[in-house]
Amino acid sequence: MWVTVEEEAALVARAEREKVTVPNLLISSALSAHSDSPTERRAIAAELMSLHNLLARSSNNINQLARHANATSEFPAEAARH
Repeated sequence: MWVTVEEEAALVARAEREKVTVPNLLISSALSAHSDSPTERRAIAAELMSLHNLLARSSNNINQLARHANATSEFPAEAARH
């Protein structure tokens, strides 16, 4: 198998982290039942993006509440109930 210098460096680094040889890493990766398919990886990436967006919207709402509370020294009662 031929790999680029960068690919070899990445393989060596990962093998060292996992405390295995590069050939062992390649064999276990190829035979792993836990390997995600490209479709599964895309679904996981989409879910992560969805969670990222939800977190961003929530952060924006929290910042708006904090800005209001700091400017008026009051916290909206309807926000405290949720």
